[in-house]
Amino acid sequence: MNAIPEPLRLHSETVRPEWIDYNGHMNVAYYVLAFDHATDALLDRVGLGHAWLEAENRSVFVVEAHVNYLREVREGDPLAFETLVLGADGKRFHLFHTMRHGTRGWIAATNELMLVHVDMRTRLSAPMTDDHARALAELAALHAGVARPPQVGRSIGLPGNRAPGQA
Repeated sequence: MNAIPEPLRLHSETVRPEWIDYNGHMNVAYYVLAFDHATDALLDRVGLGHAWLEAENRSVFVVEAHVNYLREVREGDPLAFETLVLGADGKRFHLFHTMRHGTRGWIAATNELMLVHVDMRTRLSAPMTDDHARALAELAALHAGVARPPQVGRSIGLPGNRAPGQA
């Protein structure tokens, strides 16, 4: 019997006092920081984290990011992250994180990312090793069976505020 595909659950943390803004909830910048911690957990899982940079002088850069703030979190709230690998090729991969309240389970925010593998000597995109590409492709294939969150692929804009020629 095949396992039911599920998001990865690699990271959790707690909303820190210094992350709270004058509105009494976590500031938008710290949502991005917390999502970055979840990204680091995925990178470590597939061998593209800090150790890869130290050993091979190669790394991963985020080239596009979208955040949806759905519900506020406050100081001391536990956070639990789910990660989906939506796609991967030899140089890039597409991730989606869901931030949940760690005990109540509701979704606080989502983060969609496009990342590129980089040779730090040239600071240009570079192919991943076959092992790294395979690990990401395997996760993407597994996660293809997970329902796509409604935030995947969304764009931002006001109704009727499109550039000429856009639908």
